[in-house]
Amino acid sequence: MRPDPRELLRRMFDAAIAAAQPAGCVPPHLPAAPTGRLVVIGAGKASAAMARAVETHWAGSLSGLVITRYGYTVPCEHIEIVEAAHPVPDAAGLAATTRMLELVRGLGPDDLVLCLISGGGSALLTAPLAGLTLADKQAVNRALLTSGATISEMNCIRRHLSEVKGGRLAAACHPARVVTLLLSDVPGDDPINIASGPTVPDPTTCEDALAIVRRYGIALPTAVREALESGRGESLKPGDARFADQETHIVTAPQRALEAAAQVARDAGLAVHILGDSLEGEARDVGKVMAGIARQIVRQGQPFARPCVLLSGGETTVTVRGTGRGGRNVEFLLALALALDGTSGVHALAGDTDGVDGQEDIAGAILTPDTLARAWAQGLRPAEHLDDNDAHTFFEALGDAVVTGPTLTNVNDFRALIIL
Repeated sequence: MRPDPRELLRRMFDAAIAAAQPAGCVPPHLPAAPTGRLVVIGAGKASAAMARAVETHWAGSLSGLVITRYGYTVPCEHIEIVEAAHPVPDAAGLAATTRMLELVRGLGPDDLVLCLISGGGSALLTAPLAGLTLADKQAVNRALLTSGATISEMNCIRRHLSEVKGGRLAAACHPARVVTLLLSDVPGDDPINIASGPTVPDPTTCEDALAIVRRYGIALPTAVREALESGRGESLKPGDARFADQETHIVTAPQRALEAAAQVARDAGLAVHILGDSLEGEARDVGKVMAGIARQIVRQGQPFARPCVLLSGGETTVTVRGTGRGGRNVEFLLALALALDGTSGVHALAGDTDGVDGQEDIAGAILTPDTLARAWAQGLRPAEHLDDNDAHTFFEALGDAVVTGPTLTNVNDFRALIIL
């Protein structure tokens, strides 16, 4: 009996999220107890759940402070959890980051700082470079989010405008030893791009950041441009002695989530093909490409025979030109739907594993072969919704939005196509 596509898509998505839960992936990477103090710090959408996993499996005493997104708190006994805004930083994040810096200053070589970092940390861990303000950082973040820049390009700019990113948080902990546990949400799993690399050296420069600004025509506040042009925002580089006694471990990543979803599909009797865990590009362009692959499978049985499942992860981008409610995953899906034009047998789900696509608490949506037909029957105009970056409104009207609530993890985008 063939599985219900909608139900199977959701089970695959849920399996991907479950595979990336900190309770399972953090404990195997905990360090040995120090002779001095253990101080736990961190930031990200999964950081509170990571802190809880540390407390559950740590035998000795500990204290600390982590910053997570509003609604993503997990109760801890010894580690303080502070909520702040994402994706645009706010005063709560600034105050908590200031307190975190005070917490780690003055530690000695016998002390250990355990740093828990996950996606979302760039906005949550905010301390503007001297001479810049929170308003400057907010303006830059808003401009980056609508620019079409990749996550690595955005984070390159962020690293050069901060007192904590680009290795500066690790420098503040010196001479204490620092062990960083990373839950990757970025294509390629490069530590410098996970929350903009607060505890790792950064090989990029202020000039690299300026080149990205010019490439996308990003408007910067005057003080921000001065910080980059003067080189005052230069980050800490490889070879800096303060990184000598440090460890960095990626505890889970998008590939693990895709493999968990793949097993669900195989158990349902379908062949699975993982196309990659780091697909990037404009969301609507990726949608068109995936539609082309799906149509070739339906019509020609190439490059894969039906029935099958195509899985991919990574982080697409959206150049915002409209005024609608959207996110990169639903934008991908709406472009996919238009390009498929009702091709029979193709079902899809795209969602962010943190439960938030764009700036709303909607993870993503589901597409079916009759998505366009149902939309037209309701008087919706799919192409106009895409032009207005308004895919959330579109899929909500069809009853096809996927809402998970806070998932307490983040391994980036998840895309699944079932082709029957």
